Amino acid sequence: MSETVHVSVVTPVYGCAASLEKLYGRLVSTLEKISGDFEIIMVNDASPDGAWETIRALAEKDRRVKGISLSRNFGQHRAITAGLDYAEGEWIVVMDCDLQDRPEEILKLYAKAQEGYDIVFGRRENRQDHYFKKLSSRLFYRIFDYFTETNTDESIANFSIISKKVLCALRKYKEQNRSYALFVNLLGFKRTDIEVEHARREEGKSSYTFSKLLNLAIDGIVSQSNKPLRLSIKLGFFISLSAILYAGWLVLRYLLYGINVEGWTSVMVSMYLISGMLFLNLGFLGLYIGKIFDETKNRPLYIVDETTWKVRQEDNYDKKNGYYKEAASAFCD
Repeated sequence: MSETVHVSVVTPVYGCAASLEKLYGRLVSTLEKISGDFEIIMVNDASPDGAWETIRALAEKDRRVKGISLSRNFGQHRAITAGLDYAEGEWIVVMDCDLQDRPEEILKLYAKAQEGYDIVFGRRENRQDHYFKKLSSRLFYRIFDYFTETNTDESIANFSIISKKVLCALRKYKEQNRSYALFVNLLGFKRTDIEVEHARREEGKSSYTFSKLLNLAIDGIVSQSNKPLRLSIKLGFFISLSAILYAGWLVLRYLLYGINVEGWTSVMVSMYLISGMLFLNLGFLGLYIGKIFDETKNRPLYIVDETTWKVRQEDNYDKKNGYYKEAASAFCD
């Protein structure tokens, strides 16, 4: 993995084994229009449909295909991280493997990047997803934007091209809760978005259920914003102020009109309300403490089980970051 590479394509693989042959053919046809010096890095995220056998067959047929198989399912964004850790191109494309990100659109991304941009994301103006997926995605971004105080374009996903400079900066992010697009956006650099054509999914189905999207939103909010904690403080202040004002009104009513306070029901309702709010606030606090605990354990972001190339000596393994460093270590030096 020491040759000069102009373009690297990183794609996480899960549940799309049937589309890999077609993906490979279309990628080769497209990338050869840019440069013959390219690599296609397919990261098998413990796909249950035999994708690794297909990746190995493609790598045996074409040395420009590099396969990485993770020891278990680590999730899409960690699989992307694994691919980026091995990428050696001057330009790096990140895309899905299900052919909804059309390989031919890479030419648009690359051409735009040559105008002086370090980051170019594809904007899917006409998403070819079913209604429920678009609705759940829209709800996810509304919740995420509210708590993180950002303005996310829901038509933009991971399909993008970044420069080597951006890649080297991105590798410095070691958080356990990962989001490729969010991290790239946080980096800065010169960025633009262009419209790309989005295709219907040809094989398999998305693994992002509503519950997974909800968990992803919670993880993203907790890792990127402390707004829930600030909201809990405001809520506590509001309840306390309301209680003080109400107590003052009860005293005033008794002094002026001699009306005694009655109502066992109102007392019990108030107790349950305050108890619920306390548990809610403790839950927020527990989430943040839990995420701090996850970060302090400093576990590797992923574990590589197998690669399609043979340079995998144990003394070349970066235990702290969890990847074999024959590719990544010297690339950004």
